[in-house]
Amino acid sequence: VANASLNAVTSLPAGVGGKVLQVVQDVFSTESGTTSTSYVAVSGFAATITPSSTSSKILVLCSASGYINTSNAYLGTIYRGTTSLGDFGRLYSQGSALGGILTFNYLDSPSTTSATTYTYYHKVASGTGYVSVNNYTSVLTLMEISAWL
Repeated sequence: VANASLNAVTSLPAGVGGKVLQVVQDVFSTESGTTSTSYVAVSGFAATITPSSTSSKILVLCSASGYINTSNAYLGTIYRGTTSLGDFGRLYSQGSALGGILTFNYLDSPSTTSATTYTYYHKVASGTGYVSVNNYTSVLTLMEISAWL
């Protein structure tokens, strides 16, 4: 913007976008575990955002404190409503119990202006074992990103 006040800028030029419009965050610090080999929702570890436009993207950022009690794999993911966004986090123990942080991000296109809930799910990869989100701080952050023009 040449020789103009930033206050006078009312829109971005064509081809520019990607502004953060809103941020929603859930901080989870309760232990919640399962022995299931199918994804199970972690009750209370979710965030809801209401996009302002159907063309907005939602940047999902997750950092979960995970634990597995045996030689196996811990899998974590995010669901938008009932739709899995994919297998993102994995802790793999080749011996005994193991704890660690699962971190991942995903740029989602929900194509809605309705309230949309993103929930953390986890499971044991196969066979037997116990996995949990520990009682250390885990965080799920949602950012609405404006569409690219």
